[in-house]
Amino acid sequence: MNAPATHAAALLDSTHGKPKLLVVDDQPDNIQQLVQAFAGDYQVFMATSGEQALAVCHSNPPDLVLLDVLMPGMDGFAVCRQLQAQEATAHIPIILVTARPDAGQETHGLGLGAVDFISKPVNPAVVRARVHTHLTLKFQSDLLKKLVLLDGLSGVFNRRYFDQQLTTEWARAARSGLSLSLVLLDVDHFAAYNERHGHQAGDDCLRLIAVTLKSVLRRPADVVARFGGEEFACLLPDTSHEDALALAQEMERRVRQLGLPQGGTQGGGLVSVSVGLGTRVSPHSGQASDLLALAAQQLERAKDSGRGQVCCASLDTAPAPL
Repeated sequence: MNAPATHAAALLDSTHGKPKLLVVDDQPDNIQQLVQAFAGDYQVFMATSGEQALAVCHSNPPDLVLLDVLMPGMDGFAVCRQLQAQEATAHIPIILVTARPDAGQETHGLGLGAVDFISKPVNPAVVRARVHTHLTLKFQSDLLKKLVLLDGLSGVFNRRYFDQQLTTEWARAARSGLSLSLVLLDVDHFAAYNERHGHQAGDDCLRLIAVTLKSVLRRPADVVARFGGEEFACLLPDTSHEDALALAQEMERRVRQLGLPQGGTQGGGLVSVSVGLGTRVSPHSGQASDLLALAAQQLERAKDSGRGQVCCASLDTAPAPL
């Protein structure tokens, strides 16, 4: 087993499973050679034409593409150009492979956005080493981008990312007519918890709650973010009011089930959260801030009504009864 390739595979496997390689070549023998070079450490997908490669990249985006230049119909340069021109695929590293290398081809390919250029016949050890290098660079770049969007304490997304996604999902809901739900949660009597147990325990409490919320919301499109202080926000695209309410109630229940003693002036009670839910259920001419304001109103309503409960409403409808 090749050490560099294994290192890259292990690095990526620790975050999102074995890295995915797409091998694109119109010659089955060439594909088979590369498949054998990476079998075991990587998930290897195959395409025998430029059109098929584009379809795979959009339906199941790979971590890296090994792309033959000379193919009938759409050649590798055309595929590279299209992948780099589209936001959904522009981040995928492309290594061009050709049987007729020359400086002009290499310059052209790199100018289109390819990260490397390999000549045929390929040397398995060399191609593994180059794939290792570019996958590691991609992993490090992805990690840095993600860290910028994460809250350092809780490990969930930060307020900046949440605000971006709220604007994006509101616009998407406006185009599609689908529902959009937003949940705000506030840890009840958190100042008293900090005073009683100390700030380290308070930090641990927030981390546990963040993990708990993520365990409830498992769809890739769902967003869990630290909204500020002891407050969290959850954005639920394409989620009806009824489904969002069920999730909000489950989050409230799961936090209580953590069994964290409140203590202090709150006696022997357990840490709980107050929850406000707002949903856009029909075409609405307002702004994303309207949904955020509605969820905030429902959160205050939950606090005023005794805390440790869920209050909800939809835009253009009256609040649900307690």
